[in-house]
Amino acid sequence: MAKKITLPFTGETLEELEAGDAVLLTGVIYTARDAAHKRMIETLEQGKPLPFDIKGQTIYYTGPSPARPGQIIGSAGPTTSGRMDVYSPRLLAEGLKGMVGKGMRSPAVKDAIKKYKAVYLGAIGGAGALIARSIKKSEIIAYEELGAEAIRRLEVVDFPVIVINDVYGGDLYQEGKTKYSLAVA
Repeated sequence: MAKKITLPFTGETLEELEAGDAVLLTGVIYTARDAAHKRMIETLEQGKPLPFDIKGQTIYYTGPSPARPGQIIGSAGPTTSGRMDVYSPRLLAEGLKGMVGKGMRSPAVKDAIKKYKAVYLGAIGGAGALIARSIKKSEIIAYEELGAEAIRRLEVVDFPVIVINDVYGGDLYQEGKTKYSLAVA
């Protein structure tokens, strides 16, 4: 059974999650991909504030397609998280607590997740239209000129994810490989 979590994350909630847990998120998440991450890091390096208070927040790596008439958002599937790995440790140090995407993370990101007590959550690739049903409101809050890569503030209800990397260093992908290798040995 999936754990229901109301965002933003708290330290207590993060400590209750383990790699492999199914989770339904409700609350606010932000979208950002490569170009937005690059801009956020440049902003921090200039000593300026980010376009939203990142402390305790969750970023979803997606560039949603345009909404059809009458819809809130178009297809909003996850993008490959590894493309954000160069930026993620700095954002985690600034207080980011959750990241949602697909694919494995680098050792540096996994170390930062453990150090700063955050989580990496996996969303199902190829299910963008289904995921979009969990999004109840969407508004661009920064970098509108980036189009699909602009930062959006999303309000979600029962947004389905799986814990991939937890605050303890757990790694669902690594656990899966280990279980598979033992099964075929």
